[in-house]
Amino acid sequence: MGNELDFYGNVHTPDIRMLHDMDEVVHDQAWLRSQENIELYYMYRDLSKNGSDHQKIVEHGLRYDITIIPPAMLGDEYVKTAGHYHPVVPGHDVSYAEVYQVLEGEAVYLLQKAEGDRVVDVIVCEAKAGDIALVPPGYGHITINRSDSTLKMANWVCRDFSSLYEPIKKLFGGAYYLLTAGFVKNSDYPEVPEIRFVKPMDYPEAGLFCGKDMYDIVNDIDKLDFLVNPQDHPEVFGKITAP
Repeated sequence: MGNELDFYGNVHTPDIRMLHDMDEVVHDQAWLRSQENIELYYMYRDLSKNGSDHQKIVEHGLRYDITIIPPAMLGDEYVKTAGHYHPVVPGHDVSYAEVYQVLEGEAVYLLQKAEGDRVVDVIVCEAKAGDIALVPPGYGHITINRSDSTLKMANWVCRDFSSLYEPIKKLFGGAYYLLTAGFVKNSDYPEVPEIRFVKPMDYPEAGLFCGKDMYDIVNDIDKLDFLVNPQDHPEVFGKITAP
């Protein structure tokens, strides 16, 4: 108890990510072995202001979530999410996308594109409150809280799939770790490209703008079809995937 989230008068309890849920992906394994199983971050899924909003969200195959990540150090590494990829859309060769907005604090989004066993692109987007960060098809992603403040972020995503955690677990984390000394390549990857740093940006094609609460797109929810049918909306992803 004590971690409930009040979202427009609706109180939600979280799914809790524990430290030892993350055993495979933490950089500082010596530190990890000495630690008790503490709470790391909190995930509040399938939120809505009211029943009519929720019905509309479900009918469009979507889900709105909030994640809260208090500041912490995992040994020599900043606290982060476990990291995952998305599966491909049935009948297509394109995987599902996701979009995030920082509500409070600051986030570092690490995105990596895999082709077979190789990572061919790594993107880092550093975002502050109000900023939008898009995860395009084909990219796994990890969120890092490098600040000394609590990170609160929202996401819109298709509700009809389960995330794939194993590809990142089997390589003991993402292609890079963010340590106090900076980004360090993960030596368990056979090849790691240099990081492309991108700034948060607007996505007018999807009705998403930095500084504008992206929950409000529920009132124009067809704009989020790119999350359910990414194969039909390549125009949304071109700005971030182009080197």
